[in-house]
Amino acid sequence: MAKYLFTGSYTLDGAKGVLAEGGTRRRAATDELVGSLGGTVEAYYFGFGGDDFYLIADLPGNAAAAAGALTAAASGALQVRTTVLLTPEEIDEATRLSPSYRPPGE
Repeated sequence: MAKYLFTGSYTLDGAKGVLAEGGTRRRAATDELVGSLGGTVEAYYFGFGGDDFYLIADLPGNAAAAAGALTAAASGALQVRTTVLLTPEEIDEATRLSPSYRPPGE
């Protein structure tokens, strides 16, 4: 399973929904969405400032992560950003690769 960080903000209607239903109902809805994609929620937090929510989920891959983010965003209740999280072992694997690259203009 791949790990993803989803962060975002609620729209006016999304914020009204959270006020009406509360945080635990939002977490339950998120658990259901992620579970329907074959994943699990590792952590779910609300915040204030630049982002309203922080979610770490384990999902089968990028297609599942994109499907979840698109489904949530299409509701119009929130704006979401997705970050793929890499383990230290995955970074070790990346450092052992030898990509060929030419910078622009060289």
